[in-house]
Amino acid sequence: MKNFCLGLWRLADPKISLASFAAMFLGACAAARGGALSWKWLALTVLGIFFIEIAKNASGEVFDFDSGTDLAVAAEDRSPFSGGKRVLIDGLLNRRQTISIAAVSYLLGIAAGLVIVAYREPQILWLGVVGVALAYFYHAPPFKLSYRGLGELAVGLCYGPLITSGTYLVQRGSVTPEVILLATPLGLLIAAFLWINEFPDYRADKASGRLNLVVRLGRPTAARVFVATMMVAAAGLTLLPLAGIPVAVYLGALFLVPAAVASRILLQHAEVTTRVIPAQAMFLISFVLYSLGSGIGLLLAR
Repeated sequence: MKNFCLGLWRLADPKISLASFAAMFLGACAAARGGALSWKWLALTVLGIFFIEIAKNASGEVFDFDSGTDLAVAAEDRSPFSGGKRVLIDGLLNRRQTISIAAVSYLLGIAAGLVIVAYREPQILWLGVVGVALAYFYHAPPFKLSYRGLGELAVGLCYGPLITSGTYLVQRGSVTPEVILLATPLGLLIAAFLWINEFPDYRADKASGRLNLVVRLGRPTAARVFVATMMVAAAGLTLLPLAGIPVAVYLGALFLVPAAVASRILLQHAEVTTRVIPAQAMFLISFVLYSLGSGIGLLLAR
């Protein structure tokens, strides 16, 4: 039972789930500008997406184990932010338990979504279908998005516009262009967080045929693209007031401080996992700061 609980905790992985929580926080703050929030529907939204997160991690663990990707990660390349959850490799869960957790979590997440569709907002159905499909096929055949250089795009879409807009839609019954624009820099930053997390796994991914963009570009070039992505996100934030979004969203620019530190480390030490790990931690702080700063800015501008 102890191993099972520890395995389940790893699959829940709160630090990685911060990506979806950041998107939901930003969507909720945007919705709060238009009126009072329905806390029960917000709670169900959070719960449903959290279950999908657990399901994605569990199903992905099985597919990455089968592909040999997680098995190929050398001891010196292990990181708290990448290399899989290792519940199968470390013997915390067996294959049947992991598949069962994935199945139950997908069902619970889908059930929460269907309750929202039936009793709150029917339009959320299609966003939910896209979100679940991207979560499952991120690892799973036949699409295997993360193995074909499409994982970064899927993550940027899901954890930026899709989850933020979905959270807003449940509260307000529609989605505005401003919400999508606001969520786009967040999506870029979370895609960049995935990007930096692929550096320690470079050798294992390359050996197992997981051809994500870091593998395709090579780590030195990928490090420069990472910095460029961060700069595009910063430019996007700068332009938001031109779309009628309050200038107070510039509080989100706080993300630039840890992002600059992470960028410097990555440019200098892209091929040394022990040096990349602090950069991973700093960039996690970056996208959280963007969400908190921009969201609080929206609330202050009410």
